[in-house]
Amino acid sequence: MKKLLAILFTVSCLGAVAAPKVETITSPNGKIKVEVSIGDRLTYSVYQGDEVILKDNALSLQVGKEQFGQNPKLVGVRRTKIDEVVRPVVPLKFAEVPNKANQVTFTFKGGISVDFRAYDNGVAYRFAINKGKGQVDVVSEGLDLNLPEAFTAHISKTRGFGTSYENPYTHLSTAELKAGDEMTYLPILLETAKGTKVLISESDVRDYPHLFLAPAGNNAFTARFPQSPETWEPRGDRGWTVTKERDCIARTDARRTLPWRFAVIGCDATIATNQMEVVLAGRNEIADPSWIKPGKVNWDWWNHWTVWGVDFETGINNDTYKYIIDTASKFGVEYILLDEGWNKRVEDPFVTRDNIDVKELVEYGAKKNVGVILWLSWLTVERHTDLIKYYADMGVKGLKIDFMDHSDQWMVNFYERIAKECAANKLLVDFHGSFKPAGLEQRYPNLISYEGVRGLEQGGGCKPENSIWLPFMRNAVGPMDFTPGAMENAQPENNRGTGSMPMGGGTRAYQMALYVCFESGLQMLADSPTRYLREAECSEFIGSVPTTWDEMRVLEAKAGDYYVVAKRKGDQWFIGAITGERKEPLDLSISLDFLSTGGKLTYFQDGRNAHRIAVDYKKGEQKVTPQTKLQLHIVRNGGWCGVVKGL
Repeated sequence: MKKLLAILFTVSCLGAVAAPKVETITSPNGKIKVEVSIGDRLTYSVYQGDEVILKDNALSLQVGKEQFGQNPKLVGVRRTKIDEVVRPVVPLKFAEVPNKANQVTFTFKGGISVDFRAYDNGVAYRFAINKGKGQVDVVSEGLDLNLPEAFTAHISKTRGFGTSYENPYTHLSTAELKAGDEMTYLPILLETAKGTKVLISESDVRDYPHLFLAPAGNNAFTARFPQSPETWEPRGDRGWTVTKERDCIARTDARRTLPWRFAVIGCDATIATNQMEVVLAGRNEIADPSWIKPGKVNWDWWNHWTVWGVDFETGINNDTYKYIIDTASKFGVEYILLDEGWNKRVEDPFVTRDNIDVKELVEYGAKKNVGVILWLSWLTVERHTDLIKYYADMGVKGLKIDFMDHSDQWMVNFYERIAKECAANKLLVDFHGSFKPAGLEQRYPNLISYEGVRGLEQGGGCKPENSIWLPFMRNAVGPMDFTPGAMENAQPENNRGTGSMPMGGGTRAYQMALYVCFESGLQMLADSPTRYLREAECSEFIGSVPTTWDEMRVLEAKAGDYYVVAKRKGDQWFIGAITGERKEPLDLSISLDFLSTGGKLTYFQDGRNAHRIAVDYKKGEQKVTPQTKLQLHIVRNGGWCGVVKGL
């Protein structure tokens, strides 16, 4: 009998499984909770109140031959409070951004730790590695993003890691996604059955690739990363071919933090006003950033240098650019851009076309308080980094660098090298053909904007039904060079613009409202100077809209349908409203209770026939007070914009 009892006791002990250790992190207001479970795996779940947002998300990391994530050995738990105010050099939403969260740091055997933060509007986590000196290979980073049930997903599908990040959004149930379906790049927007919105993205991406998500079936996604390139060769004047990849996603410092992955959780307004990418990004590394001047830019490429009613032949020549400078100066636009075509060969940044003299244009612009920005392919910049000092010494104010189309470790490092070198020479940088913002522009705020959006340059392929998602997705994670400003306006079914006489989707009031609704440190004016001069009252309003702000208020919003926002600069409030494709006009009553005093409102609204004839608009003025209720009537793909000034 004793022998039998001993055997039963032994079997019982062997069969017992130790309960996972569970630690809880709660947001400062107590409404958002993260549960971290440490057992045979490291997983976390996220709750807002009694609603499950994310369930049992497994994390893992392989550094060299060491695999972390299976039976992790916890050696320490440390709790801290984050409570500070971040003041961005280029404030696109708020001049002062609270960074307030509760944080728990889990330290594990083997030199791995994980930070979790709970904010009032979301959660974030990151790995840190402590492997001594030198470098290590991060072979893989794992994330299984598990949803508790079918959510609605708003994603940008891509067949591979090489992408311009300009694909239109796809909207579907996660139940429709299967393992093996196309990946998506970030950000993505999820919507729970209760209507809660969840924005997924990342920040503080340094010396590391960007994260992609692949459907895994069963309402789940899994992490994917491009491999780290070891060697590559040029392809054409702006492309590259990776000839050898490392067996890792990053070869990097052995002691460092990895990027933050975050989820913003809440209503539509919560998503649009969030600053998660900003507070997690790291801090400004430019000692004196006072020379960084955000502003607007008259852009040549979209309108094909089309100017008429003048006594010179228009095209890529100094006469045309001087005319563009004159127009910019008239409407208070700070810069002009010389896009592709100003030099004889894309590969050679030092030899211009015969009718282009950059130095002369710089000097002419300086007399009119208009700076010059130059377009270049990234490959040209990589081959001729001496051009940065050359053109800075000439007085050029910035560079638009294009066609990177990758976000692996090498390309991420290219962005930082160039932003840093441009900062040393006091040049702004606008990256096109680019990935989303992921923190670099906060550390080097001369990186004034990124494209990575399906913008107006797509012509008829840029539709308001897609663009109405941007305040809740792409622009919700940082500056976005959408290039608005069409003065020849068309409803989508009538958008048949040509290269030399382009048209922009949406009504005139919609295109004007984009300057208030969309955010970019450099905001383009895409249309012809002739059209801006012809439409002077519209151009004067556009010229008056700031590109940086002290604060913002989302007044009404429904992702995918409409967006109404008020933004303050000094003592002036600008209001913008846009819609997408809808069957009926939008009628809203908007309170102006955010005003501190009365003033005069000057506004532009859709005309009576704008639902068919998109150029139709009406300008008006009225006195307003904090008690005023604005009655907005906005047609499909329409808009409304205005400014309140003191009496």
